[in-house]
Amino acid sequence: MVETFACSFQATQLEARDGIGSVVDKLRALGLSETRAGEVQIALAEAVNNVVEHAYADRSPGDIRIRCNLENDQLWINIWDAGVPLPDSKLPLGNPADISGPIEDLPEGGFGWFLIRELTSDIHYQREEGANELSLCFDIEIKNC
Repeated sequence: MVETFACSFQATQLEARDGIGSVVDKLRALGLSETRAGEVQIALAEAVNNVVEHAYADRSPGDIRIRCNLENDQLWINIWDAGVPLPDSKLPLGNPADISGPIEDLPEGGFGWFLIRELTSDIHYQREEGANELSLCFDIEIKNC
């Protein structure tokens, strides 16, 4: 089975939510299990929200483009934006946040890249011609309908 589909939307919280939802709905319709679809949704939401909050911070929201390639037992999701590059043009390490202290001292953020790295089997980032491309790979199993 080979499936490819794409979508694009403006980098706002509302449009990002709708865009992520449409991608995950399509994956479910193609037979991705509910559990794996939820995991893909978490990683995709973290990645897209990083674009909205950081890549387009302090500038007008631009576009986010997503392309999904589903083949055999792998799903590749490529995310493009024209925002600012990742610091040092490198993927963050995604180390787990320290949650050993009192509840009131727990960090609000810092979990996203850890989650993305935990839920994907491979991840790549590149910056070319003023655009960021983040590629997320998921090992998957498609249910026969």
